[in-house]
Amino acid sequence: MNPASGAGREPDDRSPRAHHRAYEDVLRDSVAEAANAVTPSPVPLAAIERAGRARRRRGNAALAVAGCGLLLGPLAVVLVRGTPPPAPVPVPAPVLTAPPTPSPTREPVRVVRPGQRVKAAPGAEVWLTEDGKHWSTPEQPDQFRSVSDGNLDLNAPGISHQAEPVGNRYFHSGIYYGTRDAGRVEITTRNGRVVRAGLLELAGRPGWGVWYATTELPSAGTALGPEGADAGTSTGAPVDFIRVITVYDSAGAVVTTL
Repeated sequence: MNPASGAGREPDDRSPRAHHRAYEDVLRDSVAEAANAVTPSPVPLAAIERAGRARRRRGNAALAVAGCGLLLGPLAVVLVRGTPPPAPVPVPAPVLTAPPTPSPTREPVRVVRPGQRVKAAPGAEVWLTEDGKHWSTPEQPDQFRSVSDGNLDLNAPGISHQAEPVGNRYFHSGIYYGTRDAGRVEITTRNGRVVRAGLLELAGRPGWGVWYATTELPSAGTALGPEGADAGTSTGAPVDFIRVITVYDSAGAVVTTL
């Protein structure tokens, strides 16, 4: 084959590959011409900036709402926790009943040993033995009244009374008997004054005991004790200084009087 003769030959337009390349060339040239013919419009910078500001405002608003939610959440919890509990239903006050009326104050009976001396007044002493009452004053020491000589009926309630001046007071004493439940002994004077006496007994409550008390000195011309009492020294005046001497039991009932 002669190369020279081949160089001057025209391409074979009937080849498929040649047709494809020719189509691509025509298409490329047409796109280039169309692109060159189009004038690009200016970039809308103002619109883009406005859109950006709008997006930022929406974002800031969303953040503010979220922040308020975070702040108000603990506040709501505090308010809920700080809400005071409902007021308790008032409980009706209990109805208090008055206590029972106490019985009259009882002068405690002092239990003493035989021969035990008790200071009954300034300068005066009293002591008990099984046979009776003993007492002593500055003017008359070692006095005695028996409970066994038959002068006192120990089977029936009774009371005796002796009185004498000791200093600037009058000293009263005596024996109560015929009861094992003596609660108190009271002297009532003519002017209405009530004097509570002290009480002494031996152990075992033998059915008798000794009482003692002091009062102010009576005025001149006044008897020292009730009629019939062993009242010691007396002026013999018709008006008694002592109105009554009363023995009460432990319940406050009268046992005997003089």
